[in-house]
Amino acid sequence: MSSPPTSEKRIRAPEARKAAILAAAGTVFAERGYARATIREIARRAGVTHGLVMRHFTSKERLFVAAMPGTRDLGELLPGSPETLPDRIARAFVERMERADGTDPFIALIRSAASDEQAATRLYLAMREKSADAYRTVVEGPGVEERIDQLAAHLIGVTFSRYVVRSGPLAEMPPERLVRHLTRVLRCILQEEAD
Repeated sequence: MSSPPTSEKRIRAPEARKAAILAAAGTVFAERGYARATIREIARRAGVTHGLVMRHFTSKERLFVAAMPGTRDLGELLPGSPETLPDRIARAFVERMERADGTDPFIALIRSAASDEQAATRLYLAMREKSADAYRTVVEGPGVEERIDQLAAHLIGVTFSRYVVRSGPLAEMPPERLVRHLTRVLRCILQEEAD
């Protein structure tokens, strides 16, 4: 006697399973926000078990951070000339957020701050640490920690204005103009300061 078919096909290859979990997590977090997203729903959509998700990521917070496109993609974004780093960051950020059409997990994080401040704080701190570790490999000079934190704060502000509130000059700016604007601001933030 055969077992009844499952609604989701199980994925067997380890790297494919991890990729499926991250993709499902990104979608579920974006749709439901951090507080309402569940590991069980993410596992179901990924075609894996709840236990496998926890084995790979150990907690919902770690899964969220791993699923965040910005933190996940920094390894590909950072190598290159330091002079063009602000442009690479600005372009990758705008392209990602424009494609997301309001469903990026970063937007979910900002929205979750209104409903669950403690969870949003923990997530932000985890994301900041992961991003800061990556940025420290390419940003040098005095005030590195402050400059990295300013970079994150600026991107959060742009995200809130343009992609959450969707009102005002930043929200109305064409994407290519926003890339140019962000590049100028990020260049000022990332350049060395001699205090």
